[in-house]
Amino acid sequence: MREPVKVLAVDDVPENLIALEALLAQEGLELLTAASGMEALELLLVHDVALALLDVQMPGMDGFELAELMRGTERTRRVPIIFLTAVATDERRRFRGYETGAVDYLLKPVDPQIVRNKVEIFVELARQRQEIAHQRDRHAGALARLKAHRDNSPLAIVEFDAEQRIIAWSAGAERMFGWRAVEVSGLRPSELEWLDAEHAALFDTMIRGMIAGEQLRDMRQLRMRTSVGVTVDCEVYGSALLGADGTLLSVNTQILDVTDRVRAEQTQRLLIGELNHRVKNTLASVQAIATQTLRHSTGPSDFAPTFIGRIHALARAHSLLSSTTWQGASLRELVEGQLQTGTIDPDRLDTGGPAIDLAPEPALHLALVLHELATNAHKYGALAVPEGRVGLHWGVRGGFLELDWEERGGPAVAPPSRRGFGTTLIERSLKAEGGSAIPSYGPQGVRWKLSIPYASAVRLRRDARPARRPAAPLPAGGVTALAGKRVLIVEDEPLVALELATILGDAGVDVAGLAATADEAMAALDATSPDAVLLDGNLQGALVDEVAAALIARKIPFLFVSGYGRDHLPIGLDAITVIEKPFDARTLIGALHGAFAMTEAA
Repeated sequence: MREPVKVLAVDDVPENLIALEALLAQEGLELLTAASGMEALELLLVHDVALALLDVQMPGMDGFELAELMRGTERTRRVPIIFLTAVATDERRRFRGYETGAVDYLLKPVDPQIVRNKVEIFVELARQRQEIAHQRDRHAGALARLKAHRDNSPLAIVEFDAEQRIIAWSAGAERMFGWRAVEVSGLRPSELEWLDAEHAALFDTMIRGMIAGEQLRDMRQLRMRTSVGVTVDCEVYGSALLGADGTLLSVNTQILDVTDRVRAEQTQRLLIGELNHRVKNTLASVQAIATQTLRHSTGPSDFAPTFIGRIHALARAHSLLSSTTWQGASLRELVEGQLQTGTIDPDRLDTGGPAIDLAPEPALHLALVLHELATNAHKYGALAVPEGRVGLHWGVRGGFLELDWEERGGPAVAPPSRRGFGTTLIERSLKAEGGSAIPSYGPQGVRWKLSIPYASAVRLRRDARPARRPAAPLPAGGVTALAGKRVLIVEDEPLVALELATILGDAGVDVAGLAATADEAMAALDATSPDAVLLDGNLQGALVDEVAAALIARKIPFLFVSGYGRDHLPIGLDAITVIEKPFDARTLIGALHGAFAMTEAA
């Protein structure tokens, strides 16, 4: 709401002031009255008035003297004055009135309509000045906000005239490109060496098109340069600014630095390509393992455990590499992986050697080699008899990582009459890395001398990681203890769910139900009341925190069965066992038995 317009009336006759109040009474107008020049000056110190109505004849300070004082003060210099007088006057007195700054000179008795009309003119002028001042303040605020936006925006805002000369260069442009506005004003982009040579023509085409009126808006992805020559990937948004008559005023460009985004997209493409490469290599390895294992197997009963064991060895190595973002894997952890999968009894294995990291490819190959050595020891060597033991020691000698696998206390062995896939896999895996695998056969068992070039495949580590606990063997009577238990399977991959159900069925466990989503799992908990749950770590891209929390609240034992490591599973559940995919039946049933045992003990 606008403030009222104020008019000052000065007269030493109270009745005249009352008459003016009645005459000028209207909404939006406030009449200030004073009986003397001194009172008037006091009011003028406090109020801004649009018009002063001054009586000429007043005791003490007359109207002319008051007008002269008003003209001598900056605050009241421009206040319009109308003199009102009842004294017969001549031209000399009228001239004096105008000389003191009056805009009119009226004789009493005044015509009410004339006074009202004249006052209304100055009141309207004052209202217009108020509106102009209000618009000025509003525009100033808008300009201040726009300037703050331009100065603080991450965008670089640059404006060009019809000759492509820079006429505006924002603070954001200074921050992004390094040049100050005074350094670039009036220059063309080509004179500034601002654009990458390959993209200068694209920018020129964009600006020319808007100058020519071919399009009002355009956007290009361009490479630009900073004042020190650093290349910046940018998205440039251009707009042609037109005047009221449609002629071009300028071309405004807003430039967004997308260097980080472009690099992230490039990295993503590289990662996807690398992932595709590794997945296909892994699938090709699985295909070769399946084909060769089948070719050297005597039947399904021999093929299944051998093939699954080799896949688990490969998967364990992949898990180790994933935990280090494929930077390398610890040799000690590769050995411990055989203990965790139950391939070797930890009490029958003697290991020793420095802490060493393996590069990714050698780590995968050596994981398969260790698995084959352990498998052969179980079938034909030291681990085939209760008193047999295995020693595995390693060190770096002559530029090679050398591993010594020695079996003791087993049956006497002789060189095989035919070469199996396991032996071929051991020899060729290390030969592919530039190394060697040489067996020797004696009365105590087989011994392998393995070597890998140190410089290209491995490096010593000073900070050995803490050893992982090997998987606990299945307790005696464990399978029997699970008979009749009802287990809910929460798994979104149908083939994996089918395999889990088969393993549970073979162990005498009843499958209470299958759920592929978190909602299905929550509904199945209410409908089936299972004794335990096998919970996938991720269900169709969704987290399983809600399901895990419900299981804990209901005190239902459960295991995570997941392709993710523990870092990607619900926080705070380190006590819950994680069965990593791919899994084997023995480890799964042993962990399930342990979960029941812990619940009963609690």
